[in-house]
Amino acid sequence: MGKEKVHINIVVIGHVDSGKSTTTGHLIYKLGGIDKRVIERFEKEAAEMNKRSFKYAWVLDKLKAERERGITIDIALWKFETTKYYCTVIDAPGHRDFIKNMITGTSQADCAVLIIDSTTGGFEAGISKDGQTREHALLAFTLGVKQMICCCNKMDATTPKYSKARYDEIVKEVS
Repeated sequence: MGKEKVHINIVVIGHVDSGKSTTTGHLIYKLGGIDKRVIERFEKEAAEMNKRSFKYAWVLDKLKAERERGITIDIALWKFETTKYYCTVIDAPGHRDFIKNMITGTSQADCAVLIIDSTTGGFEAGISKDGQTREHALLAFTLGVKQMICCCNKMDATTPKYSKARYDEIVKEVS
């Protein structure tokens, strides 16, 4: 008899508008988890709503209110498997109004991916005393998540683009 696959739950957390759903949706697409025609449909629908950059976020953001407002409201799940694992990705909302939903998703997680907005102002808002980057990291730890991958997102929007100094500043503050 073969060895049973382990199930792992991965929650994606971070400040509102840090790019959690977009990053996760893009990764799902790049790894072949969703058909190109579906992304093309999302791209067309997003353009019609003047939300062109949301095509990948819509892989996970299914609710009409989420698409209209451009934010995740409820957790969304995406399941896949590897040769060793059954995986569930949990996309959690970043807006403070939906913190209960973030907690619900995080309470089920074995590990977390913290998406950090690297833009000037974006990082500072998220890491501030009242910021969701800081709060989500602390909540994840409190809920028993002991492994966390920190991702510096939006590095193409730093000055200069992909600034090593900005990256180093974020690493120093977050670690």
